[in-house]
Amino acid sequence: MVGKTYEADNRTGRNLEGPDANRPLERLTATSIIGDKVENEQGEDLGTIDNLMVNVRTARVEYAVVEYGSFLGIGGKLFAIPFEELRVAPERRVFIVNRDKDYLRMSPGFDKNHWPDTNDHTYYGDVDSYWGTASLP
Repeated sequence: MVGKTYEADNRTGRNLEGPDANRPLERLTATSIIGDKVENEQGEDLGTIDNLMVNVRTARVEYAVVEYGSFLGIGGKLFAIPFEELRVAPERRVFIVNRDKDYLRMSPGFDKNHWPDTNDHTYYGDVDSYWGTASLP
């Protein structure tokens, strides 16, 4: 659409015109992120976003919890990936992580029935060290 700006779409969150009305993509709801696929740059499947971890003191999404290796929700492992490691690819409707499958497999993880305590600074410190990021205090 020639001459169209998308500020109104981004402010309201409504698709006001055509299939690309909310582009450039600026904000997403948590429910629209949960369940999204995660791939690497090569298009390999790295799992799906199972949940988001929000730091309630900083009001920042710190981690996307990605489930990898399950079949129909059975088995598999969960990984906390620093949210800043993800970038959205709206044209493919996936999130991209610039790492390979082995990198993800070797990252600190946990199973669905045994989540780390939300104050477990050791686990999240290990995640940040592994990914080379630093969460805010």
